[in-house]
Amino acid sequence: MRLDEARAALGGYELDGHALDIVEIAALGAGSVNSNFSATTRQGRRFFVRVYEEQGFDGAEAELTVIRELAAAGVPTPAPLGKRSGGYVSEHRGKPVAIHPWVDGTILRFGQVTPEAAREVGRALARVHLCSSSLSHVAAGRFGLDGLRERLERVDRTDSSYAAVTRRIRERIAFHSARSPSSLPTGLIHGDLFRDNVLWRDVAGAELLALLDFESASAGVFVYDVMVCVHAWCYGSRFEPGLVRALLAGYRRERPFEPEERAGIVHQGALAALRFATTRLTDFSLRAPPGQPPARDFRRFLDRLDALESGVLSSIIDEELA
Repeated sequence: MRLDEARAALGGYELDGHALDIVEIAALGAGSVNSNFSATTRQGRRFFVRVYEEQGFDGAEAELTVIRELAAAGVPTPAPLGKRSGGYVSEHRGKPVAIHPWVDGTILRFGQVTPEAAREVGRALARVHLCSSSLSHVAAGRFGLDGLRERLERVDRTDSSYAAVTRRIRERIAFHSARSPSSLPTGLIHGDLFRDNVLWRDVAGAELLALLDFESASAGVFVYDVMVCVHAWCYGSRFEPGLVRALLAGYRRERPFEPEERAGIVHQGALAALRFATTRLTDFSLRAPPGQPPARDFRRFLDRLDALESGVLSSIIDEELA
């Protein structure tokens, strides 16, 4: 995005009653799907700009409305700026654009994740879930079981060398979806609360500043979302028991688990691992340049699946969800 394009795309937004006067735009390296930029105004204010590369205009507007409502309810997330004409979405080269205040924070590497940080992530996720009833609309998700099966079919059509993998993923999806209780509590889930979607004051991980990137947010099962976080925050080469305990305890402090969630959490955790194994296949393995490894390896989530199915977290779940 050139400066003249940024000024055209962002000229309709305002802050404190004044139109934005963008004088600098710079691409950011973060993000695997969308194009992200830093924008600076003449007054020295900095903003985060996103061009949605796959999301449509209606989907982007719905996501931004949810973020605005979550921020108003006290969830730590930077609310999008609104346009003078209404709404939150602008346009750049036929694609949706949004702009948020810049949050100057730190992303933790796995080795920097402490039990205190895991506990804060659990608490923040619970607060998102508790806002569900106050939201004006919660959209259906893009990563339901039917969507995963369609992705697996695409893998089979594109590269037959993954046939054994896609066959295994289908079988495990069928196994765990059939055994998970159908009455699990649901509402808004983030769906993608990985370490790069949380900003902290510093590497100590004591103060959580912001939850980011609600593009995958949708209606879903709460304990599925909890297990996405367990996969993302508590697994290096294996699940770290201290981190798992802390994350579940932090979540429970804000929103106590219901009895049926104990019966479903391992199955939902397996489905979460299978979701990310599938999307790693379609979004990274199939797109990797010839002769180069994918930027993100689907096998890492099949390793998580194996660990879950071995029962390695059973005693922790029994204790923390009791």
